[in-house]
Amino acid sequence: MAEITASLVKELRERTGAGMMECKKALTENNGDIDAAAEWLRKQGLAKADKKANRVAAEGRIAAAQDGGKAVLVEVNCETDFVAKDSNFIALCEGVAQAALTSGSTDVEALKAAKLPSGETVEEARAAAVAKLGENVQVRRLVRMDTANHVAAYVHGGKIGVLVELAGGNAELARGLAMHVAAMNPPYNKAADVPAEFIAKEKEIELAKMSEKDKAKPAEILEKIISGKLNKIVNEVTLYGQPYVLDSDKTVEAVVKAAGADVIGFKRLVVGEGIEKVQEDYLAEVAKAMQV
Repeated sequence: MAEITASLVKELRERTGAGMMECKKALTENNGDIDAAAEWLRKQGLAKADKKANRVAAEGRIAAAQDGGKAVLVEVNCETDFVAKDSNFIALCEGVAQAALTSGSTDVEALKAAKLPSGETVEEARAAAVAKLGENVQVRRLVRMDTANHVAAYVHGGKIGVLVELAGGNAELARGLAMHVAAMNPPYNKAADVPAEFIAKEKEIELAKMSEKDKAKPAEILEKIISGKLNKIVNEVTLYGQPYVLDSDKTVEAVVKAAGADVIGFKRLVVGEGIEKVQEDYLAEVAKAMQV
């Protein structure tokens, strides 16, 4: 049996990011062979990843990567906000975003096989992160834009990510619009994008809210009242109809048109949206972690 020295353990830790005891065990299992130990740890990481794969991962980060009119957003999830702020997790997210941009992947399954600068695939890096961080880590979603127009990729606090495509105007306006979308979350771009079903439902609701006195008014007057209410609602749910966050005296439409521009579209991701979070108290969480 080769001697397992502190310097050998340290070298393996730096190389793999695994814990001290895990590195010592890996070296012991592989007779001090550091290459074999590193491979052993990676295999253990895959086993840990499988074990943790069913645990709810609703925290995480949105990361962006961009090269001119090509831009991507990726969502990488973990179990706790503590890990979401870990430098190793942040580095993984940024690496995955860059791999998505470089590889041209359009979905997560394709992205898993994309290579990182380290030579690892995204899936291998994800599994290694599970072993290192002790939580379920998943690459959940990616969205991309590839155009000759201006594209802004904006991430707010690692939690909200936005891509905006702008024809005309400039990069500064595109970024301002991306910030607006992040803050105001408009469901639609322009009035023409609002579904007819939505308008019909809102009209039904507004009619139900009206008093009998108002309903008794002449049809043309009633129609004007309802149209006014619907126009207000449409403005609230469209990017173009909202007051611009960087100049609230103007609507987004007014700002965009003044710049001779047109918003072609936008995409917005929020960490954990649509995932049902499991609520646990701190003591229960610690107890659960100790049993893993």
